[in-house]
Amino acid sequence: MTLRIEDYALIGDLQTAALVGTDGSIDWLCLPRFDSAACFAAILGDQDNGHWRIAPKGAGPCARRGYAGDSLVLESVWETRTGTVKVVDFMPQREETPDVVRIVEGVSGSVEMESVLRLRFDYGSVVPWMRRADGRRVAIAGPDSVWLRSEPPVKTWGQQFSTVSSFTVGEGERVAFVLSWHPSHRQRPDQVDPFEALETSLRDWSEWADRCRTEGPYREAVVRSLITLKALTYGPTGGIVAAPTTSLPEELGGVRNWDYRFCWLRDSTLTLDALLDAGYQDEAASWRDWLLRAVAGDPADLQIMYGLGGERRLPETELPWLSGYAGSAPVRTGNAAVKQLQLDVYGEVMDSLFLAREAGLPTQRHAWYLQLSLLGFLESKWREPDEGLWEVRGPRRHFVHSKVMAWVAADRAVRTLESDPSLRGDADRWRAMRDEVHREVCEKGYDPRRNTFTQSYGSAELDAATLLIPRVGFLPPEDPRVIGTVDAVREELGAGGGLVRRYSTAGVTVDGLPGDEGAFLACSFWMADALRMTGRVKEARELFERLLALRNDVGLLAEEYDPASGRQLGNFPQAFSHIALVTTALALSREETAG
Repeated sequence: MTLRIEDYALIGDLQTAALVGTDGSIDWLCLPRFDSAACFAAILGDQDNGHWRIAPKGAGPCARRGYAGDSLVLESVWETRTGTVKVVDFMPQREETPDVVRIVEGVSGSVEMESVLRLRFDYGSVVPWMRRADGRRVAIAGPDSVWLRSEPPVKTWGQQFSTVSSFTVGEGERVAFVLSWHPSHRQRPDQVDPFEALETSLRDWSEWADRCRTEGPYREAVVRSLITLKALTYGPTGGIVAAPTTSLPEELGGVRNWDYRFCWLRDSTLTLDALLDAGYQDEAASWRDWLLRAVAGDPADLQIMYGLGGERRLPETELPWLSGYAGSAPVRTGNAAVKQLQLDVYGEVMDSLFLAREAGLPTQRHAWYLQLSLLGFLESKWREPDEGLWEVRGPRRHFVHSKVMAWVAADRAVRTLESDPSLRGDADRWRAMRDEVHREVCEKGYDPRRNTFTQSYGSAELDAATLLIPRVGFLPPEDPRVIGTVDAVREELGAGGGLVRRYSTAGVTVDGLPGDEGAFLACSFWMADALRMTGRVKEARELFERLLALRNDVGLLAEEYDPASGRQLGNFPQAFSHIALVTTALALSREETAG
């Protein structure tokens, strides 16, 4: 039976991540990087596509689970007829070799345990050759090798193209399994001490979480979201992936299944804002530096997303041998939206670098010249239609949000020059551009009859992205047009319980795709923030706390939520959702302190 998306928890080592189900099965893991081919892909097919389950023999889901303190060390507990057992799952932060460590601890009585390991390289399509070597099991196929050992050693054997172990743990006993990836052409990897690695991981995560300077009623939710964002960071470069998964559906059985294992420029401002506000200057600086490296070059070639190291080629491919999560096909790798024109990203980049400068991050001498180049290109392009922030696969339109972010780009340039007149640039020119964009948006993107900004020029459709208009400073929160837009979006895009959709998917859709999708969680947090900004703090807090209640048992959120079925949808966990949670929580906490 397919687990719900929210039945999974995340473990990771700041270079890749795995999803562990409530049944004790790791059903998703890409090695050695987030964007590498998966060796466990059962979540997108079935067990024959790769998984690794450790649980009491014949048992179902665990009785309870949670992270150990402020860490990414997962503890799952089973209570059986003969005793209680705990499985501790984590991935030590690495120098080179990625390891998955699973420690079985006897809590009481005596419990018979079973480990079933099915390795399937290349997204579940390649069965490796398994052999014994130096007291360990090693699986090899092409460029990949995975080594398995246990401490103390337990008996393992091959069964139906899997590796099986059976053993018993009593109270106080511990058995550790370590799975290590290594390039197949190199010598065997160094061995990690699993018990020492556990203590190190707990200490390192606790020390990192202690740096959070947030206080107030939402600290627990903020810290867990920040830990999740840290886990989605590719340590070597500072890039943050949108999610560690691909093709978890926005509609069960539908085709809205995308690969999110890349870094979106759109997330940059909100990510920087959240990290800086919570006290994580180093992580913010690493993200800013990744951004500068990724966007360097011809501004006409600016992409909406890049690979973990700034790679530009992310070709979209379908994997027909995978049936998809709950039959949601196709399964895709890569993302064709990388080639879209999305004018809003120029505003996001300008806003991010403005924010970094204002926050006092160490300046990069070339950053301002890069910004001037980007703004010069946008000056000649902002009047064109684009695919917009939602990456529609229908015709290009004059999306209001894209135009608003063009205004942001010009505004941040003007404000930078005003704060530092020694910088090169023509402030009058950017003021003129800013005024022209503002005038056009208010004339063509606003419906005076309904008192709301629309999704695009001449459209009757609404867009939850217009909730960001007061946040970016395009109009003040008290402006009647802002209040009218918030009310209209809540009324027309409401999905129950105060949640909102990105846009309407009824009838002829703007995105050019069939089917439906759930309420978009980031947009729902934006609604809570918009309510706060427009003076409705009590309603904002009530909505925010309803959103907090949608987190799974270990505090994680996917991209979307379906109020009808009560299930999370989309790639998981989703950085955008957790970023929005943090920024809204911090704003509400400041409101409470001020009040």
